[in-house]
Amino acid sequence: MTESQSACQSVGIVAPQTARFEEVLPLRCGAHLDGYELVFETYGTLNAAHSNAVLVCHALSGSHHVAGRYANEEKDSGWWNNLVGPGKPLDTRKFFVIGVNNLGGCHGSTGPRSANPASGRPWGADFPFITVEDWVDAQARLADSLGIGSFAAVIGGSLGGMQALSWSLRYPERIRHAAVIASAAKLSAQNIAFNEVARQAILTDPDFHDGHFYAFNTLPERGLRLARMVGHITYLSDDAMGEKFGRNLHHGKAAYSYDAEFEIESYLRHQGNRFSRQFDANTYLLTTRALDYYDPAFAYGDNLTAALAAARAGFLVVAFTTDWRFSPDRSREIVYALAHNGRDVTYAEIDSAAGHDSFLLDDPQYHAVLAAWFDRIEV
Repeated sequence: MTESQSACQSVGIVAPQTARFEEVLPLRCGAHLDGYELVFETYGTLNAAHSNAVLVCHALSGSHHVAGRYANEEKDSGWWNNLVGPGKPLDTRKFFVIGVNNLGGCHGSTGPRSANPASGRPWGADFPFITVEDWVDAQARLADSLGIGSFAAVIGGSLGGMQALSWSLRYPERIRHAAVIASAAKLSAQNIAFNEVARQAILTDPDFHDGHFYAFNTLPERGLRLARMVGHITYLSDDAMGEKFGRNLHHGKAAYSYDAEFEIESYLRHQGNRFSRQFDANTYLLTTRALDYYDPAFAYGDNLTAALAAARAGFLVVAFTTDWRFSPDRSREIVYALAHNGRDVTYAEIDSAAGHDSFLLDDPQYHAVLAAWFDRIEV
């Protein structure tokens, strides 16, 4: 083990916390929440000046559990554990890191599974539509409750990158740096189409019951399983699928059936089955719709440069060569708009064969870029 490797450690055993908010939260859809809870975790120590906080925003299926492990686990289970910790690119010896389960989520924060105060029953499909901007507003209130007036940085990949970008526009005075990774300023028509196929798989599941499946003591597992399978196809590159699975048959020859004969079929079914038992279908619908709606340039006649004029943060924008879901072209659009506004922006395009999932992996070049960028941030 090298000296650098030995310096990289886990944040260890962590525990989620819950913050309760009673002030009304207006939502962009026109509705509001009279009160809500956010579940979050923290790693590292907030300094005396409260100037070293970094907010990590999660993607579609992520949560507040960014790093470390829970007391009943033997191994780290945080979804970005390879990035966050002592000696890692987001070094918890320097930064106070916060992970939050988004409003409308299914990992403890108020969402469709929560009790609707008006009925005492789960919100289900009655939970109001949530947008990226609503998540950012709720996160800002959490920051207030923790005494954090300004984040040293906000970072996120995919949907999390949209949140980081939104932070720089909604609260430009409260964010000094933003890292937008494997993301885009808006979804392409193809991306919206994939989301719609996934939603239709859920909405047409007989066990969905118009989103009130809790009352029927059932789950739309078939629909959620298919939705996740569609998603996984878009997260991987063709090369990554070919290298990992190829056209390998389980039994070496065709059985002429509709069972999972190819290894890629088994993989997709496994991922779909596991996800359908862990995730909430209404949360999946809400989150994919939030992805669809996000478009800061919409109010500026599709002029992204004008839309990003309000940003004051220094930026890191990272893309991956084989990411066809959020292609490098989409990242370069953000870079172009920021540069034409005179913003301090660093762009890195990482050569990776893993597709969109690259932002979750322990790629040496990618992590070196992140480590160097975070190292330059003064706290």
